[in-house]
Amino acid sequence: MWRTIWNDLLLLLFPETCAACGNKLMESEKVICLHCLYKLPRTDFHKDRDNQTELRLRGKFPVEAATSLIYFNKGSDFSHLIHLLKYKNRKDIGEFLGRQAGMELKQDGIFTDVDCIVPIPLHIKKERKRGYNQAEWIAKGLAEALDIPLETQGVKRIKSNKTQTRKSAIERWLNVKEIFKIANTSTLHHKHILIVDDVLTTGATIESCATTLLEVEGVKVSVFTLGLAILA
Repeated sequence: MWRTIWNDLLLLLFPETCAACGNKLMESEKVICLHCLYKLPRTDFHKDRDNQTELRLRGKFPVEAATSLIYFNKGSDFSHLIHLLKYKNRKDIGEFLGRQAGMELKQDGIFTDVDCIVPIPLHIKKERKRGYNQAEWIAKGLAEALDIPLETQGVKRIKSNKTQTRKSAIERWLNVKEIFKIANTSTLHHKHILIVDDVLTTGATIESCATTLLEVEGVKVSVFTLGLAILA
């Protein structure tokens, strides 16, 4: 009883606010208010096999299916959410949006034959500095909603490459060449793997990770990202 009273008092003094607009959340709302959730620019790509996410990856590696939840434009409310997720310790944003995406994907029957979910790994130095891997938190929410196991030990990032921001497509590809390695083959054999990341831009990082995973016998790869960057 006292814990409930204390929690109610904390909420009264320090009410939870929407990560997107900053307004106070209603009791039934979590992380992002319903108004902002409604405003997020959803792609609905999971309803179209020839969607922009899949087309951006097609030809780079064999992809079973691919989709992104939302269009990503710099300066938008969604880009602000991604910034909070990646750099301001708002892991809850990734888990929340991953769960939201998973519920929508499950309803439409996409990724039903996926065996495990693999978030794009960070290099150990970067993860220690940041304190977490944002892709892993997205994957946690997605895995929970889809009821698919999360696999974080099968592939590792072995090079701490420089940020991809402001790099050309060729520079991005060279920057992520051979930066991953298989760490545990037994967990990946003959699996259909869903790779998860925050935003798809040129697809260079995902291509590098997918190519590494596809070296394992019998592996198939699909892709989910929270956002699809709108390229100029």
